[in-house]
Amino acid sequence: MDIIIKNGRIIDGTGNPWFKADLAIEGGKIIDIGVLDSLKGEKVVNAKGLVICPGFIDIHSHADSTNLVHPQQESTIRQGITTIIGGNCGYGLAPINHDKKDLILKYLTNIIRFSDDFKIDWSSFGEYLAKIEKVGMASNMILLLGHGTMRISAMGFDDREPTDEELAIMKNYTTEAMEVGALGLSTGLFYPPGIFAKTEEIIELCKIVSEYNGYYFSHIRSYGPKLMKSIRETIKIGRKAYLPVQVSHISIFGKPFWGTADAVLSLIERARDKGLEINCDMHPYDSVMTGLEMLLPPWVFEGGIIKTLERLKDPETREKIKYDQLHGCEGWDEWFPIEVIGWENILPVMLHSEKYKPHKGRNFKEISEIFKMDLFDTVYDLMIEEEGEASMIITHLRGEEDIINFMKSNLTAFETDGSSVAPYGELAEVNPHPRFYGTYPKILGEFVREKQVLTLETAIRKSTSLPAQMVGLLDRGLLKPGSWADIVIFDPKTVIDKATYANPHQYPIGINYVIVNGKIVLENGERVDILPGKVLRHEK
Repeated sequence: MDIIIKNGRIIDGTGNPWFKADLAIEGGKIIDIGVLDSLKGEKVVNAKGLVICPGFIDIHSHADSTNLVHPQQESTIRQGITTIIGGNCGYGLAPINHDKKDLILKYLTNIIRFSDDFKIDWSSFGEYLAKIEKVGMASNMILLLGHGTMRISAMGFDDREPTDEELAIMKNYTTEAMEVGALGLSTGLFYPPGIFAKTEEIIELCKIVSEYNGYYFSHIRSYGPKLMKSIRETIKIGRKAYLPVQVSHISIFGKPFWGTADAVLSLIERARDKGLEINCDMHPYDSVMTGLEMLLPPWVFEGGIIKTLERLKDPETREKIKYDQLHGCEGWDEWFPIEVIGWENILPVMLHSEKYKPHKGRNFKEISEIFKMDLFDTVYDLMIEEEGEASMIITHLRGEEDIINFMKSNLTAFETDGSSVAPYGELAEVNPHPRFYGTYPKILGEFVREKQVLTLETAIRKSTSLPAQMVGLLDRGLLKPGSWADIVIFDPKTVIDKATYANPHQYPIGINYVIVNGKIVLENGERVDILPGKVLRHEK
């Protein structure tokens, strides 16, 4: 045997109670579970006092965005994630129309800032999969086709419906991606250019995804004022295109709307009762991280970031932007009066300019006082200085009661909504959301051990077999003979997140071992320098 794990408590991912047993691994797979005293292993792991469970499956990740510069995936592996579903929220690194490459790279700076020497030497989705397979990865990865990237490749950042020719191009992109193993299609209808797309456009593309038994994942148009309407749109897309749908990072934004999680879940459950396979996912933080541009009305982004920056530099246009921020405008489903959010709760992050980089970790109220500027002008000037490449964390946007209610639902799996980063190298220069490092340890430490919101077995099911079931990964997410040996061994008494908003680059504690495809990538809390992850391709 390659590895034998002994003396631990096995939580197999089904939600059933733990049991004591040994576990044997050979050829990358689990061979046996039980009393294995007679077996000898090249490597024996003593898990006394620890829990052995399936590796966590991050159903909503952006770790694909950083894999080419950081295949070691430090912040992913160290919190126990062995499989990521990437390409979410409409963002993706393929397909690339090289005539529109600059527009695409600016669009993707919402999730990663590319260095000057970053080279895109692929065009199609299949070529991109081959590229990341060649580079390698620590965890497994299965990718969605990002609608935003595809739409830019077909028609740029235009605020209009596609022509017949442009829609045909997007359909061809979708067919090619599904042929080579994409899991399905993702949209970011909250963001430009997804915000410019009509429901019918998404339905037409999802019909192709359905032909390949694929899935539709959506960052919906609104999590606040028009949340229910946005979920109904997702339900409509699923019904019209005949495919399973996923409501990404289910949330309720803004204190005026808190306390309505039960109504949201009832809407989803009614759709399931009528035969639609619809699920959702979430992370456990009361804050969110998104592009800084989401503070501005959608019309500002028509034509792409260069046009946006030109508008921000024009005094007359700035006044119109400010007016719409204060009063809302047509087509802006996620508009909030700024006092609902609070300037003191908005922290610009991912900063790189010499002017604003020293102020990372400060909120806009503090920054405006330092520069003695109007708060709105502070936002506009920062976006200009950062060349449109800044993001923001909004704290206290989600209510604790809603977080717990969503967390308890049988329809909700857990996710990070984060990229893979590390406290060294170029990715250490940005200040990400703490969820990049701490999502699963926070759930296990805070919501299981401390608050007792969930049992340990239920939390693990929502991190393993449930997301595996949602995307058809039938040979992962459970500890059983014949399954791939993706395994986490952790201490339930100590596991907890350490990352904070002020100092996000901190590894969690209590994750002792992580095994991917039968290879140890984390041993006694320290990363092993191997890349055993695989690109997992969806099959029709």
